[in-house]
Amino acid sequence: MKQTQITLSQGSGGLESNLLLEEIIYEILGEVLVHSGEDAGVFDSKKPLAISTDSYVISPIFFPGGDIGKLSVCGSSNDVAMRGAKPMYLTLGLILEEGFEIESLEKILVSIKQEALVSGLKILSGDTKVTPKGSVDKIFINTTAVGEIQGAEYSVKNLAIGDEIIVSGAIGTHGAVIFCQRNEIDLQSDLQSDCAQLYPMLERLRECKIHSMRDATRGGLAAVLNEWAKAMCVEIEINEPSIPILPQVKGVCEILGLEPLSLANEGVCVMAVPQGESERVLEMLHSHSLGKNACVIGRISKKVDNVKNARVIISNAWGARRYVEYPQGELLPRIC
Repeated sequence: MKQTQITLSQGSGGLESNLLLEEIIYEILGEVLVHSGEDAGVFDSKKPLAISTDSYVISPIFFPGGDIGKLSVCGSSNDVAMRGAKPMYLTLGLILEEGFEIESLEKILVSIKQEALVSGLKILSGDTKVTPKGSVDKIFINTTAVGEIQGAEYSVKNLAIGDEIIVSGAIGTHGAVIFCQRNEIDLQSDLQSDCAQLYPMLERLRECKIHSMRDATRGGLAAVLNEWAKAMCVEIEINEPSIPILPQVKGVCEILGLEPLSLANEGVCVMAVPQGESERVLEMLHSHSLGKNACVIGRISKKVDNVKNARVIISNAWGARRYVEYPQGELLPRIC
């Protein structure tokens, strides 16, 4: 293809559209693409299915540890993994701005392919649109993941008093990286986004008892715990010194006045497990590189009489207690 930038004609459905598909998209994604030439992909399953869709508008589109392509695969596949499903298929929708550099598109497509290969994902269906310059910012991506439930289904409805709360890794890293990138803050460190697919780690927990699981993306750990508390009318207590946070992230938060509990993650999940099961779960998590910082950070302490009294309480190293509020306002738009 001679062009170096995306043109409107490449979204028209004619010859130029076909050239974009054949010479770039199919050429790069061929190894992970179910290319049937039909209007819809078809698949078989004898197990219950989990499905999740998400749109990705992150800025900047390239960042330390990933790009919008990698993020679009990890984000949706992680969502179905949170229900106890093995991600199997993806749909891929690309919305491209007129004038977007084809070289950048190629890099993003390579990331999508590489990430799909990590867990054996196949792209079952796709779509490409081109919008006039200024209608979108460079590239937006939508992916839908479909996964097969492998055993017990994880659900907020399973939460029980006494459940221990586990985080699978250090929190706030993705949010800190994107904040610094967007504001051109030189970290002078090798800090990278935690963007990663979680299923290769979580499949090790298949024999463990897990009540519920969530990936702590927008709103971070604070959002997940408050959603759990309100959904089941419970009080959750967490221990601040137990929460894993990388020193570089702590430094960014202290300098800029950010709350690490509210920063987004793209490779960390939160689990609620029955009393007595946490040691086994941690052993499995620690055996995988993504789970080396996993630890118990708290528990579901008691039932409350109504949703208004549902709350999350954090204790610091000196025993002082405070509420962890549900994140409010827009701390960092276009984080994913």
